Amino acid sequence: MATELTNPQTDRAALNPSGEVFEISKAVTFEAAHFMGGKPEGHPYRNLHGHSFRLEASVRGKVKPGEEWVEDFSKLTAALQDVAQQLDHTLLNEIEGLSVPTLERICLWVAKALRPTLPGLTRVTLSRPSLNETCTLDLAGQSNAQ
Repeated sequence: MATELTNPQTDRAALNPSGEVFEISKAVTFEAAHFMGGKPEGHPYRNLHGHSFRLEASVRGKVKPGEEWVEDFSKLTAALQDVAQQLDHTLLNEIEGLSVPTLERICLWVAKALRPTLPGLTRVTLSRPSLNETCTLDLAGQSNAQ
């Protein structure tokens, strides 16, 4: 149930997020192809094939003084779109660090790319929705809340 403010101007203090820790998330999509070299002859993953991916990143922290939010969603969106654009419509195996492009390795690659821009990064989730497959890299223990 939503909290109703008697007077939104004077009751704001009752909803002061100061000191609270929040986690915000944003998702983007991209399309890419890959193959799993090293699999035995005849294994279906060995063949070149593609997927639609959903990439989500979460940032955790306290509300920044004077900004009223943990992170500007436009900054989170831009960072995610930049990473997704590097992967979109590519052969993942040809990207440095992704010669074996498992969901786990793609999550690690994405986290490495996002950390400089998003120091509060706590989670990277990569999904293949058509296959109902998801992999999450939990960085909460490696990143400090802001």
